[in-house]
Amino acid sequence: MRGASVMGETMSEQAGRVAGQDTGREGGQGTGPQDGAAAGVAPGERQKARAAKRALVKSLVFELALPLGGFYLLHGLGMSQWAALLVSGLLLVPWLVLGMVRSRRIEAMPAFTLLMVAVGALMSMVSGSPRVLLVRDSWVFGALGIWVLGTLATRRPFMLTAARSIVAAKVGEAGAAEWVGRWDHDAVFRRHLRLLTAVWGLGFAVDAGIRVTLACTLPVDLVPLVNTLQWLAVLGGLFGFHYWYVSRHGLKV
Repeated sequence: MRGASVMGETMSEQAGRVAGQDTGREGGQGTGPQDGAAAGVAPGERQKARAAKRALVKSLVFELALPLGGFYLLHGLGMSQWAALLVSGLLLVPWLVLGMVRSRRIEAMPAFTLLMVAVGALMSMVSGSPRVLLVRDSWVFGALGIWVLGTLATRRPFMLTAARSIVAAKVGEAGAAEWVGRWDHDAVFRRHLRLLTAVWGLGFAVDAGIRVTLACTLPVDLVPLVNTLQWLAVLGGLFGFHYWYVSRHGLKV
C-alpha cells in the first residue's frame, strides 16, 4: 500500500488549487478592506502550506522509503522474499494508526489501506506467494481510480467534493456552500472539474494495471523498486498536467 495516503494528500492539495480560483477571484474583486483582509491571512496560509509540505514529506518517508528500504534490508539479511515483503509492508501500519489517533477520526484512505494490508497478508499466507503481496498494492489504486471515475456520473464529482473542504477552511461554510452552488449554473466550472476528475481517476486506474503487470512479469526483487519509481512518475505526470491545466485556464490561486 505504498503511497496510498500520499495519494490522498496530493489529490486534496491539488483540488485546493481549483478551489482557490473562486475564493481568490471573489476576494480580489473588492478594494481596501478586502485587500487588507487578504493580506492578513497570508501568514496563516503560508503556515498551512509549510505544514502540508511537512506532512507530505513524512508520508513519503513512512509510506514509500521505509517499506522499500525495509524490504531490501530484510531480504539482504537473509529473509525470504515473502517474509521480507510481508514485514516491510507492515512497517507503515503504526504510521497509519498514529495518524488516525492524532486526528481523532477514522480516515477512509488509511482505514482502507489497513484493510488491504490485512487481506493481502492473509491471502499470501494461504498461497505462500510473494507475488500476491506485490499485486496487493494495486488494489488500493485500482479501487480509488474506479471510484473517482464513478463520481463523474453523479452531481458531485470527486474534485468538487475534495475541493469543498479546502474552500470551507479558507472562507467558512457559507462561502463553501456558495462555491459549490456554482456547479448548478456555471457550465465552464462543471467542465473543468469533470475533466480534472477524469484525469486523476484514469491515472490511478492505469497505474493499478501497470502494477499488476509488473508484479506478474518482473523478478520479485525488482518489483518494489520499479513500482515505487513508477508511482512517482505517474504522480509527477498527474501533478504536471494538473498544474498546467489550472494555470492555462486561470484556475490557479
